[in-house]
Amino acid sequence: MSELTVPGTGAGEIDPRLWDRVDDDLRRTRRATAEIDAILERAADGERLRGEEALLLLRQAPLLDLGMAADLVRRRLHPEPIVTYIVDRNINYTNVCVVRCSFCAFYRDPGHPEGYLHSKESLFAKIEETLALGGTGILMQGGHHPDLPLEWYEDLLRSFKGKFPRLHVHAFSPPEIQHIVKVSRRPLEEVLRRLKAAGLDSIPGGGGEILVDEVRRTISPLKTMSDDWLAVMETAHLLGIPTTATMMFGHVESYADRVAHMEAIRGLQDTSLAKGGAAFTAFISWTYKTENTALGGREVSSAEYLRTQAVTRLFLDNIPNIQSSWVTQGKEIGQVALKFGANDMGSTMIEENVVRAAGAYGCTTRTEIERLIREAGYTPRQRDTLYRLVS
Repeated sequence: MSELTVPGTGAGEIDPRLWDRVDDDLRRTRRATAEIDAILERAADGERLRGEEALLLLRQAPLLDLGMAADLVRRRLHPEPIVTYIVDRNINYTNVCVVRCSFCAFYRDPGHPEGYLHSKESLFAKIEETLALGGTGILMQGGHHPDLPLEWYEDLLRSFKGKFPRLHVHAFSPPEIQHIVKVSRRPLEEVLRRLKAAGLDSIPGGGGEILVDEVRRTISPLKTMSDDWLAVMETAHLLGIPTTATMMFGHVESYADRVAHMEAIRGLQDTSLAKGGAAFTAFISWTYKTENTALGGREVSSAEYLRTQAVTRLFLDNIPNIQSSWVTQGKEIGQVALKFGANDMGSTMIEENVVRAAGAYGCTTRTEIERLIREAGYTPRQRDTLYRLVS
């Protein structure tokens, strides 16, 4: 018997209870739509969202509505039709690493024949090429090398500043710094003070992944946990060292985990701004790339990337800049991301090795990145690491 008919009624007569269910579904849909519209309107006007509201947007908000709301926030924070980019390179001074993250295709175990540690001369050559191409700084990160003491990092930074005094050194993610703390057996604050004195200008947000310990134990159990990552950033801000924040998503985390990550970043930014020190200058999210990784899995769609980026722009009301991730999504989606809350196109990536090893898209040129920005309807402007425009 069909569920659409009632026993004892004529053939083909509709069960009236079905209409009640349809009416209930329509009412729930209308209520959810009205609630989402109200949340998007409040966020666009600058009102702070709660975590449960961000979660609702991630789960149910129409993609284009999210994009329009995020674009309104972006235009409120950056009214000029400018999209910035930076000319720099990601230098990986070593690929030797002891933490074996399951999502990483870049690292090599100590003693592996493909392991390397760049010499100063090799790093100098990379910096010289970057400056010759109009770059203003470098982003330098590496593996957790078991044999490098704090003094090695200090000596390297001093050599950079001695040879290239105007170079901005954006280096050493929080997990690397915590590794230096462990190897050197020095307090975190002392390590950061010494690195700053040696020439460290700012700290990248790498190694953030998802700041939920259950997730981190699954994908990188030997790496720093959430509080350790946040401690580096909070201490750096107190010492006047600006940083960026990141999120790598699309592996084993849930929507709720993404929101918890954003809440941790926003909460620390509130604390840092209240104390008057340095702070996060930007938030950069990108999707997990599966190629050549132990974790494997299926990559999330570009629509999922755009959805998540838009929600970060709506939720992170105290972070001024959102960066498009063309490196993991491709240049066309990188353009589209500029309509989903991003005001920055990121780096020309003269060199990038980590996500490329997992199947990302590679590098570009200043000419091409400016073309991409213009085609999206904006004026391209080069910036430095601290988001100051370069003439």
